[in-house]
Amino acid sequence: MVEELVAAGVSVASVGIVYVMAGARVVKQYERGVVLRLGRLRSDVRGPGFTMVVPFVDKLRKVNMQIVTMPVPAQEGITRDNVTVRVDAVVYFKVVDAADAVIQVEDYQFAVSQMAQTSLRSIIGKSDLDDLLSNREKLNQGLELMIDSPAMGWGVQIDRVEIKDVSLPETMKRSMARQAEADRERRARVINADAELQASKKLAEAAGVMSEQPAALQLRLLQTVVAVAAEKNSTLVLPFPVELLRFLERAQQPAAPAPEQQVRASEGVEQSVQEQLSSLAPPLGSDPKGSKTRQD
Repeated sequence: MVEELVAAGVSVASVGIVYVMAGARVVKQYERGVVLRLGRLRSDVRGPGFTMVVPFVDKLRKVNMQIVTMPVPAQEGITRDNVTVRVDAVVYFKVVDAADAVIQVEDYQFAVSQMAQTSLRSIIGKSDLDDLLSNREKLNQGLELMIDSPAMGWGVQIDRVEIKDVSLPETMKRSMARQAEADRERRARVINADAELQASKKLAEAAGVMSEQPAALQLRLLQTVVAVAAEKNSTLVLPFPVELLRFLERAQQPAAPAPEQQVRASEGVEQSVQEQLSSLAPPLGSDPKGSKTRQD
């Protein structure tokens, strides 16, 4: 009889231990436990630590309260200025109400992913290409608002949304490269023209100073010769003043004759011409036959 009682007590204790072990749960620090008793939500959400549930009656759902990093697959769309692009993003969100995340939506992570994809396509269609490339902060804020509005009813809070990359067609990349190259070339030409203008003004000022002091031109010439001679060259280029060439050119030209000398020279030329004509004319009283023969 005693042995039967001992055996019964041991069996009851074993059943109790098994029952307790079946109802024991451990909730981690970053989790919250939502209890469903016979399919009905319990009002109390279990915090981190050791907790007990009724075996085969209660069902404990653990919800992660950490910030989740979810990549959004690349979405292809056409911008407002008719450019085909592929844009991918990343969403940072966390659960703020564990009960709503379990009750209000079947799979809150899948729901947030689908909402992020549709919102990203909508943002692509409403934006220009320049906004996608340079004004991403504003687009990130708009995308965050579009995802956060329905997610608040699911007990989920969108922490941040970032557009990671914008992929363009190769033809568009080449066109943008040509545009950037043309803009750089235009700026280079403007800078060169500005430099030429400033250099011309400085040269004009230097020419004015040198015109007042002729010795400055000679000193500048000597400085140029020294600068050229400093290089290891076999040929020395010596600048020659243009004014000296003009002086030598005027020195080689003959002086213009005086007016009286010009008159006498013209009279001498006329006298010599008359003498030549008289020597060629026939003498008076000569034979006409002879003249005829001479004429023939």
